[in-house]
Parts: sequence; structure tokens; C-alpha cells
Amino acid sequence: MAIDFSHLQSDGTPGMVDVSSKNETVREAKAQSIVFLGAEIVQHFEAAGWQNKKGSILQTAIIAGTMAAKKTSDLIPLCHPLGLDSCKFETEVQADQIIITCICRLEAKTGVEMEALVGASVAALTIYDMCKSVSKGIVIKETKLISKSGGKSDFKA
Repeated sequence: MAIDFSHLQSDGTPGMVDVSSKNETVREAKAQSIVFLGAEIVQHFEAAGWQNKKGSILQTAIIAGTMAAKKTSDLIPLCHPLGLDSCKFETEVQADQIIITCICRLEAKTGVEMEALVGASVAALTIYDMCKSVSKGIVIKETKLISKSGGKSDFKA
């Protein structure tokens, strides 16, 4: 079975996908990263109101994730530059980990899943950075696409 990669031209060289003939539609993508901290570290930061010497851990992660989502095409070479209409985050603190969800939305000719994945990833990295002085055992367990809609194929995990 041959796989057709949309970013490869007929001669095998990489190229940005031509979306000029596509119609603009409202597109949304939701991605999630999970940061394992351990129960003791979660309790430590819960008691501190999720603050440390650097500032608010969760708020800083949300800001960093938003900034990263807006810069996705600067980080991933063949991504189209997109002007996001919305980039929002949800954080869920559990007993031993934090689940970060990034939801990106826009009206465009191409999908927004890479922006959501980059946003969630950088938010997770920021939590790691802000908490690493307390523990070297922090693990970014996974980053995955949860859903996407508005293009030729919708997806829900």
C-alpha cells in the first residue's frame, strides 16, 4: 500500500500544500498534554496556590501555550501561517498530574490541529520549567489530538 504524503511533491521534494482552491470554513482543533508531577509535588503546589518564585505556574503555561500556538508556522516549516480567531486553554489538576487542553479556532482553508498541538505542548513544557526546581521526576506523558472539525474529515479520539 503506497502512502501519499501531501507535503511531498511529485519529485519527492518537500513543499507546502497548495490550499488556494479550498473554501474557507470554520475549523476547530482540540489537543491535550498530560504532565505527571507526582502526588507530593501536586500537593506542594496546591498548598502554594500554584505559585512559585517565577510566578503563577498555570497562568504562565497558558500564556506560553497561546504565544506558541500563534507561532506554529515559525516552528514547523511546512505549516501554513494562520491567524487564530481563538486559542483557549483548560487545565485539570488531578492527584498526581495536570491535564492541559488547548482549543484553537479560526475560519480558514486549512486545519488548525498543529496550532492546538503546539499550544498544548509548550504549555506542558512551561509547567515542567516552572516546577523542575522541586522535582527532577516530572514527565510529559503524552500529547495528542483530541478532536478536529471543519475540514474534509472530522476526527474525535
